[in-house]
Amino acid sequence: MERVFVRIDRLSIWVGKLFAWAVVIMTFAICYEVFMRYVIGRPTTWAYDAGYMLYGAIFIMAGAYALATQAHVRGDVLYRLFPTRMKASVDLVLYVLFFFPGIIALLYAGYFYAERSWIIGERSSASPAGPPLYHFKSLIPLAAFFLILQGLVETARCIFCIVKGYWPERYDDVKEVDLEAAKAYVGKVETQEIR
Repeated sequence: MERVFVRIDRLSIWVGKLFAWAVVIMTFAICYEVFMRYVIGRPTTWAYDAGYMLYGAIFIMAGAYALATQAHVRGDVLYRLFPTRMKASVDLVLYVLFFFPGIIALLYAGYFYAERSWIIGERSSASPAGPPLYHFKSLIPLAAFFLILQGLVETARCIFCIVKGYWPERYDDVKEVDLEAAKAYVGKVETQEIR
């Protein structure tokens, strides 16, 4: 079972890294636009659209990556003090009550939103180039699908932890360089506050 978790983690991380390359493309597009606008004096008609579409693609497709690597922001003032099984129970309840209803709604609405965009051949009205938007809007249900897939893995991890008493193995990816130093600093500050 744990190998299935890790495989889905790898898929989510791979998708996140694939779309992270859009940062490079976006950077080149914006630099080109700045050069054309301020040096040559002939701004492009497509750079604005490319910028917001690439940024949106990065943002929406990074959700499953962030879930797989536990990179989402967590208000853990009390949570970090809970025993392992209680953490898993809290996570399970939050996934069932909030995560899945929201993501399923995103999948449902996003599908029809993208479908309508394809049917009408929607194009951007934000710039003279008017590039097509339907491919971009198709990322909404795709991102929701990957989030549901990763959410199922996270839910299964919670159940596993409640039953076994420890968290199952997680695929390791890039971690904060100073994470251990930050943990040591927080522990040091908490020790000083107790005295």
